[in-house]
Amino acid sequence: MRHFLPAALLISALQPAFAGGYVPAPQHLEPPFWWAGMRETQLQLMVHAPKIAGSKVVLQYPGVRLQKVQTLPNPNYLVLTLQLSPTVRPGSFAIRFLHPETRQERYQYQYRLLQREPQSAQRQGFGAQDVILNLVPDRFANGNPDNDRIAGYPDHVDRSDDGGARHGGDIAGIRAHLDYIQRMGYTMIWPTPMLENNMPRYSYHGYAATDLYRIDPRFGSNEDYRQLVQAARQRGIGMIQDVVLNHIGSHHWWMQDMPAPDWLGFQGKFVPTRHARTTLSDRYAAAADRENFSYGWFTDTMPDLNQRNPVLATYQIQNTIWWIEYAGLSGLRVDTYSYSDPAFLARWSASILREYPHFSMVGEEWSPQPLVVARWLRGYRNPDGYRSSMPSMMDFPMQDVLRQAFSGNESWNSGFNSLYEALVADQLYPQPERMVLFDGNHDISRIYSVFDKDAALVKMALAYIATIPRTPQLYYGTEILMESRKERDDGAARRDFPGGWAEDKVNAFTGAGLSDAQQDMQRYVARLLNWRKTATAVHKGRMLHFSPEDGIYCYFRILGKQTVMVVLNKNTESRELALARFAEGTGQSTQATDVIAGRQFRLEEKLSVPARSATILELE
Repeated sequence: MRHFLPAALLISALQPAFAGGYVPAPQHLEPPFWWAGMRETQLQLMVHAPKIAGSKVVLQYPGVRLQKVQTLPNPNYLVLTLQLSPTVRPGSFAIRFLHPETRQERYQYQYRLLQREPQSAQRQGFGAQDVILNLVPDRFANGNPDNDRIAGYPDHVDRSDDGGARHGGDIAGIRAHLDYIQRMGYTMIWPTPMLENNMPRYSYHGYAATDLYRIDPRFGSNEDYRQLVQAARQRGIGMIQDVVLNHIGSHHWWMQDMPAPDWLGFQGKFVPTRHARTTLSDRYAAAADRENFSYGWFTDTMPDLNQRNPVLATYQIQNTIWWIEYAGLSGLRVDTYSYSDPAFLARWSASILREYPHFSMVGEEWSPQPLVVARWLRGYRNPDGYRSSMPSMMDFPMQDVLRQAFSGNESWNSGFNSLYEALVADQLYPQPERMVLFDGNHDISRIYSVFDKDAALVKMALAYIATIPRTPQLYYGTEILMESRKERDDGAARRDFPGGWAEDKVNAFTGAGLSDAQQDMQRYVARLLNWRKTATAVHKGRMLHFSPEDGIYCYFRILGKQTVMVVLNKNTESRELALARFAEGTGQSTQATDVIAGRQFRLEEKLSVPARSATILELE
């Protein structure tokens, strides 16, 4: 596979050398640049070039010391460890690779230490005050058709193929519609991965990286991505990067010249994972099953990385920090979190927070069992002594219950009662409000289809997601009732957002061509999310809920003098609630404001709640 150097490497691809000639740069040197003033003062550089292992390495710069030169089993690699002084200043210096006998210069790289952005280490991550938008960049909007086809990238655009082809969405498309995202009330964007996926086919989803330091040129450039983050920040929107630690794509440049035999799980042999995620917590689990879960491959096109190799482990930690610092990220969503080596995950999560103490990360552990998810949370006490630093995980257990509760019948052990009882698991979560609860994502069927196209149920579910102690995440298109199949079908769940392509007849960004139901849902979501920005009691107030009765579930969020009351009514007719039962929540309140309808009224002995609705009240 032809490999394209990142821009940072291109600028130093040819270096001045002896006798007025030129000395080539190594094929890869990663990280391509770094920053002065980082808390971690050791910097590992992975260098790749033909027969570089025997080279004598020379560098000279105040505050930088070459601490260690390490070879790997493949002689085309060298690993340098630089010790950076805490007071090292930004600047550049040559790293020279000399022939061991003749001292002739074979390679040279002009390395740069950059100035950090002010307060970079103190950046604030996302939390319960935010609402996250998950979108698939290839299917959101095509802002630059010129990058639909790029030489050397065989997986081309075909909008007639939902299943695996690219559709042309890109960074320019996201940036062009930041105003829409802001108007809807989102404060964070989580796009699926945008790193280079130069795979022969099915590359649009982004989860098979072929270069961990490069944005896929069909999405744009590294600089385009950085400018997108800056443009979003100017609108009060942070960027969450989707990180894949567990695996790479089978066409990653490492696969053409493997650094070491143990770089991949099972010594590079394809052994499929059995997805036995409970093995890490199960006291009865066989060691072989634990090994298979942590090092088995997803597919033969997604080689599993072996983070027990210390060079690889450090490489991945530095790669994550590089993107946070370079792009100005507000958070990370970590794909297939639990599948990586557990000891590495503990080190990785601690390293990120050591560099950025207030940063946010959320991991994917796709399990309906709260105990399995809680294992990875910072502050959770595992019986086996395992300690993690992850602040948050995706709340798959609650999401699973939510979908069943709203689509199922009401009974003593289903419907709203299952939602009520599921919250008892919050005692397992050190900070339940940081758990990310979602209506859907790129891997599951759309909620509108799961609810048999019942928009009223969608509204109730979104109200619940937005008002319980969680960090809400919505999937692109939920606000316009986008559909999929009820069973999992990735292509159907990732269809194009209407209006993102010039030829689209329906434009959800402007409202042109949307049905009345779609426009109504769009207005509802915008009203809900924009109200939530100022609802401090929802962000950090205590939760008080009353056991559901006759298809009605009532709960409160209380912070000081601010009280939010939520009533979910699944019945096909309106109901009168006797407020005496809920006096523990209503207190001395006499006035209420319906935050969706915008009307104020006096609280009486009974409250009328409309049929099949979520009533959200601010009490006074």
